[in-house]
Amino acid sequence: MARSPKRHHWRRRPAAPPAKRPAGRAPGAEPPVAPPVARDQGSVVQAVLYRDGRRVANPESLAETFGQLRQYPGGMAWIGLHRPSEAELHSLAAEFDLHELAVEDALEAHQRPKLERYGDTLFVVLRAARYLDAQEEVEFGELHVFVGKDFLITVRHGAAPDLSAVRHRMEQTPELLALGPEAVLYAILDAVVDGYAPVVAGVQNDIDEIETEVFGGDPAVSRRIYELSREMVEFQRATRPLVSMLHGLMAGFAKYGTHEELQRYLRDVADHVTHTSERVDGFRQALADILTVNATLVTQQQNAEMRALAEAGFEQNEEIKKISSWAAILFAPTLVGTIYGMNFDAMPELNWTFGYPFAILLMAAVCTSLYFIFKRRDWL
Repeated sequence: MARSPKRHHWRRRPAAPPAKRPAGRAPGAEPPVAPPVARDQGSVVQAVLYRDGRRVANPESLAETFGQLRQYPGGMAWIGLHRPSEAELHSLAAEFDLHELAVEDALEAHQRPKLERYGDTLFVVLRAARYLDAQEEVEFGELHVFVGKDFLITVRHGAAPDLSAVRHRMEQTPELLALGPEAVLYAILDAVVDGYAPVVAGVQNDIDEIETEVFGGDPAVSRRIYELSREMVEFQRATRPLVSMLHGLMAGFAKYGTHEELQRYLRDVADHVTHTSERVDGFRQALADILTVNATLVTQQQNAEMRALAEAGFEQNEEIKKISSWAAILFAPTLVGTIYGMNFDAMPELNWTFGYPFAILLMAAVCTSLYFIFKRRDWL
């Protein structure tokens, strides 16, 4: 992918001075938790601050999120975006020191699944999938995740995955959420991988239906096989890189001091990814085999139709030969009778005593000769 030659270096702004403590609150007391609020702040789906696995603030904008994060030492900001603008991502990049190449990827989308580390920030690209029952097709979405020491930013392109369910799950298990942004990343990975299960089930059902249609002689099945094969190519591109990505994360357990609970969590996700990837590979092979079988059946059907046409043509030829033979036999006496019926005075046979018997015998001899000739050649 071409990169812009221009480079920008974003750095986190210096921390703002601590906010004044409202009167009537004891020193060290926990600030009150603001209730969730409905926002319409561009692409920001939800921005929440957590500390020790508990929700402590619900900022209404990115600027408010940046300011409140400085007020909660040891806290974590979880910011969810959907198709953000360039200005919004650059604002996040300036605040959290995100690398310009990762920001560019998040803006452009259409990236392959990958895992990259820029200093203390982890950048992850995931391809989510969901099965649409009505259309009987697989829809893919793209998710970009920035993971830092005290923040996690998700940039979603598409309807999948449903990160609100991930947030609800993590808030129901504060002991896991207290492990920090890495725990949220693993929960997102798990949600994306779990979302593959309905897709696998839907595709398996489609393949079963296609097999029935193939042996039932449905002429439209070839198109369905082709479309499903293309979806499996996309599905394979979404799942296969995840195997190496997760193994890369597991290889960094010791280096980055990953919590033991998260290690077990990630291994479970890696097992599910491997299983899904193997199923997708099996689907591609099965579809290729079905396409071959369908092509063979279509060829056999065409051969049978051609053979039937050839047999029909042969039968028609036989009938034409019979008709032609009898027409030739009947034509001989007609020709003789026509000549003798012209009544020319100069014809010697007209006054000959045996003229009439001779004409009859001539007609019989010609007809008999033609009959045996055609019979010998199997025309009759």
